[in-house]
Amino acid sequence: MDNDFHILIPARLDSARLPRKALLEVAGLPLVVHTLRCAEQCGAISVHVATENDEIAAVVGAAGGRVVMTSAEHQSGTDRLAEAVSTLGFDERAIVVNLQGDEPSMPPACIRQVAGLLRNDSVAQMATLYTRITHEAQWRDPNVVKLVRDDRGRALYFSRAPIPHPRDGRWPNQSALRHVGLYAYRAGALREWQSLTSSALERAESLEQLRALQAGWNIAVAAAAQTIPVGIDTAEDLERFRESKN
Repeated sequence: MDNDFHILIPARLDSARLPRKALLEVAGLPLVVHTLRCAEQCGAISVHVATENDEIAAVVGAAGGRVVMTSAEHQSGTDRLAEAVSTLGFDERAIVVNLQGDEPSMPPACIRQVAGLLRNDSVAQMATLYTRITHEAQWRDPNVVKLVRDDRGRALYFSRAPIPHPRDGRWPNQSALRHVGLYAYRAGALREWQSLTSSALERAESLEQLRALQAGWNIAVAAAAQTIPVGIDTAEDLERFRESKN
């Protein structure tokens, strides 16, 4: 079956760059509800918004969505999802897609794709996507997360540094890959996540997925099936999304 997965949308109210982002309205609906509508197009077994905030829970409920309440102490969306899968009682092998609450334009084909990667790799605990980097400036930009993969389609490393880095100094325009922050997890792996301590690599690069790699997890990766729009992090991003809805 190609719809044998769940979608969890972690959503919090605090946002340093765009205050109260989840509740900002676009075309008459809060942003988190736009993301909920996107998730509902994917044919998943279930869709829940995972939040600690009563206002977010109220607008999702008013829109007909389902909510799972979580602690306000979580440091990341993955921590929030780990609590949510325990609360919801998902089977250890269940596939859970993490759709960020500020990704209302995520193509449903990519959501189904990342779930399928995990379905087809019985060893992997996680799966994620990438796109090719086509400009050297992006490869050198520390805000663009790069990845290198092996021949089996598993992640070897993620970094803010320009990798792979040819010895002759030229940028690898045929092999530079940009990581896309869309993940699928096995529910059992999310439960295990709660016992993993923050790793040295994770702290050095400020990349949460390095905690999983350093713990020995297998992360399946593949090129995104469709173009993935930029998420909504700034007022400019929000305005572009508003224009797309006009």
